Amino acid sequence: MEDRLKLLEVINNNTTISQKKIADLIGISTGKVNYLIQDLFINGFVHSQKHGRNMSYFLTEKGLDLLQEGIESFKEKKLNIHQAKVEKEVKLAVILAAGHRKDFDKPAGLLELDGKQVIRRNIEILQDNGINQFVIVTGYRKEAFQEFRLLPNIQFVENRKYKWTGSMASLAVARQYINDDFLLIEDDIVIEESAVKRLINNPQRDCILITNESGSGDEAFVEIRNGFLYKLSKDIHHFNRIDGEMIGVSKFSLDVFEKMVDAYEHYNENPYMNYEYMLLDIARNYNVGYLKINNIVWAEVDTRKQYERALKKIYPIMKRKEAAYRENQIIEYLVSAFNIGKESIQEIQPFGGMTNKNYKVLIDGQEYVLRISGIGTEKMINRWEEKYNAQIASTLGIDADLLYFNEQNGIKISRLIPEAETLNTKTAKREDNMIMTTNVLKQLHQSNQAMASTFNVFNKITEYEMLLAEFNGSTYPGYDQIKKQVMQLKELYMDMDVVLVPCHNDTVPENFVKSGEQKIYLIDWEYAGMNDPMWDIAAHSLECEFSEEDEELFLSYYLEQSEIPHDIKIRILMNKIFQDFLWTIWTNIKEAKGENFGAYGLERFHRAKENLSILMSKEKKYALSK
Repeated sequence: MEDRLKLLEVINNNTTISQKKIADLIGISTGKVNYLIQDLFINGFVHSQKHGRNMSYFLTEKGLDLLQEGIESFKEKKLNIHQAKVEKEVKLAVILAAGHRKDFDKPAGLLELDGKQVIRRNIEILQDNGINQFVIVTGYRKEAFQEFRLLPNIQFVENRKYKWTGSMASLAVARQYINDDFLLIEDDIVIEESAVKRLINNPQRDCILITNESGSGDEAFVEIRNGFLYKLSKDIHHFNRIDGEMIGVSKFSLDVFEKMVDAYEHYNENPYMNYEYMLLDIARNYNVGYLKINNIVWAEVDTRKQYERALKKIYPIMKRKEAAYRENQIIEYLVSAFNIGKESIQEIQPFGGMTNKNYKVLIDGQEYVLRISGIGTEKMINRWEEKYNAQIASTLGIDADLLYFNEQNGIKISRLIPEAETLNTKTAKREDNMIMTTNVLKQLHQSNQAMASTFNVFNKITEYEMLLAEFNGSTYPGYDQIKKQVMQLKELYMDMDVVLVPCHNDTVPENFVKSGEQKIYLIDWEYAGMNDPMWDIAAHSLECEFSEEDEELFLSYYLEQSEIPHDIKIRILMNKIFQDFLWTIWTNIKEAKGENFGAYGLERFHRAKENLSILMSKEKKYALSK
């Protein structure tokens, strides 16, 4: 507050105070006090009365108005809790699911819409948008969440007093698991994906999501002032104006969350306090932002009536809007890539994909495949290197024509392979397919091309371990012991002086696509790079579940000889061990990000252990035979 406002406040509280005392109270010189009082006299804010040797000062009506305006202005000044402009990637979500709704015999989040539980739908949306850690606060019928306890990266915490407390108590019990910014969502909220995505990507670290009033009769009204949260209440009579309705999805910084919990634990005496009102208390001193999106399709399923409305009306609208949203995104990609009008795009169909999303598209009578990279893959895949390597494969005729590749976002468009038939573990064992597969691998390995990267398994192990730590993932029991044995093979392997050649490095049968009976393509070059050609052989053998006889036949076509040298057999076995160990960590990373791979990773881990024993036995026998 300015010095003259401080002076007016002092005079308003004590009319008989001396100028020296005023100076002491507001921390300025007596001379400056005298100057300010004279200025206030001249402008009609103060008048005085003399009583003997003493002087009394009084505020005029004009002075009172000035002081009031100053105080109001000061009250509206808030602190920026985040002084440094730091971009924060939100990786954690907290789901409040403790409450009991009298209309249901289960938590509201476990109600189903079109065969999928509300809470599962929300988790999947969050995972698709980069969130990989979850905290679920339970209370009523906590045992009903049993199936979710089997999913990776979900921590459960119980609000044992859910019957007698509000949502702030539920949020507070989750404190032990919250160590970073997070998204909060109430379990009874069903909301379109685009709104969640925009909130996650909003640069404000503290941000409530609001929309236009729903007219439901149970709205949480919001008033915004100076660009930040000012009022929040379900009572419309509290507002000068209404800027929107709060939805139960918000983004919190760790700093604001901790202030909320501290205030709740140390000053609050109302156990029924809800988190949004505690947030409002914090917003009196700190800036809390907002994101307003009009016409969001959303619903609350707090009562039987709300649930039926969501089921019959809101959710069908939401599905249509989300499908249109995804299709519009795809259309925008295609329009930009081909520089065409929207009218040229005739058809879009999902086309498989595990990590990435693939679509078959028909444009002016021509068929193409559009690849959209999965969330989080940018940390595991160098898209510039993938583009370079995929162009090599396309030029060699090993892969379909590469027409467009955006190394910033991983969008890729290729010509559709005609009469496409993807190999599987059964068809890959057919001799005619083995002949075509080995021919493609020989063409790649003998091409004398220099790929943009080198696939070094030992460097990848270190890289993946760092990513696993970043995502707070964990390894399987006995990991350190197996890693030690794997790393002991490194020196033996390096002594083999293997010549590195262009390799695909992910030769699963599904990456081999037949076109008719005479042509086969090798697709998806995300992991490609210079490597030991036996890596590709070992990978194909593992992924196709070759028997010893299958592998022997495959190698006879690849090497063009029936006798398989011992060093080739040992290199293949070593590469199998390296791969199983590496992809075990890859699986741990994926599971840390919320994906479920079942027993896949653990089976590879156990196979690595078994093959380590087999390798030792083979080497002993070979040494004795010599």
